[in-house]
Amino acid sequence: MLPMARQTSSSEERSYEEAFRVATLYYYQGLNTEEIAAEMRFSRPKVSKLLNYARTNGLVQIKVIDSRKKLSPLEEVLRERFDLVRVHIVAAPEYLGEVSWLERVSRYTAHYLNATLEPRQTLGVAWGTTISEISLHLIPKVIPGLRIVQLNGSTNTTLADNRYAASILQSYAANYQASIQLFPVPSFFDYAETKAAMWRERSIRAILEMQEKADVLLYSIGSVEAGVPSRVYSGDFLEPSDMEQIRNENVVGDIATVFFRPDGSWEDIPLNHRASGPPLDLYRYAPRRVCVVSGRAKMPALHTALRSGYMNELIIDEPSARLLADEFLFLGDS
Repeated sequence: MLPMARQTSSSEERSYEEAFRVATLYYYQGLNTEEIAAEMRFSRPKVSKLLNYARTNGLVQIKVIDSRKKLSPLEEVLRERFDLVRVHIVAAPEYLGEVSWLERVSRYTAHYLNATLEPRQTLGVAWGTTISEISLHLIPKVIPGLRIVQLNGSTNTTLADNRYAASILQSYAANYQASIQLFPVPSFFDYAETKAAMWRERSIRAILEMQEKADVLLYSIGSVEAGVPSRVYSGDFLEPSDMEQIRNENVVGDIATVFFRPDGSWEDIPLNHRASGPPLDLYRYAPRRVCVVSGRAKMPALHTALRSGYMNELIIDEPSARLLADEFLFLGDS
């Protein structure tokens, strides 16, 4: 595993020190921006810029605390119906569209991770469009002893290395100053026999065991119909014959490149025998399984994943959550 170190220049160090002092005056001593500008002989725009620097670089951690600990009615319905530990519905006006919904959900998730990840935990991360978007909004925080492990391979016939997934995971590792374990295997093997042979290698077994023992899993639901396309369907990871097989098998979605049908079944889908992602049983039994979903086209797949117990925490945008409730919640679930 590779430790990630943060390097700073003298100008960055100066900005850090100025932002720290400004934040202290603003949040601890109650001075307003005009008073801080006068005391430090800065312009007011510079004070505002430094306050923003302090917030985005982890000098300031803002928590919104619901002292009542009360869920919204829809959050409560979802939590009880699907036996979830936590449900987070992120406010997002419908007119903004799915790109903005995803951004809001990703920003929320970045704050949530900072509030809930703990020292010496192992975080399993499944690369993809949603997880990549979250990485853009991470807020720096040192979490001692945190380990990050990649859950599914990411090479394909047109991308022979691990750059796409590696860049995502390295963003998380650098943000938390965590160690990182990449998974240098294809997203999909050409032959199930090749995968089976590689899975017997000690180096790969060590990574698989790390995945299986992860304290927290962070992932999304993939869907071929998503408004913001899932990476696995849009990035040359699947051949035309694979897409035909997905249609023939009535696949509704995937988690970390492992596909499932509307009834939640996945074991006998031939493509899964070549997929590098963990068995879906992992998402039933890991201590914390945080699924982040945004976009209406993902709701059929999300509904199946919820019914199948493939998560115990859900973060979702409000318009998608309402669609989930209106069209899928009262279909005879028990």
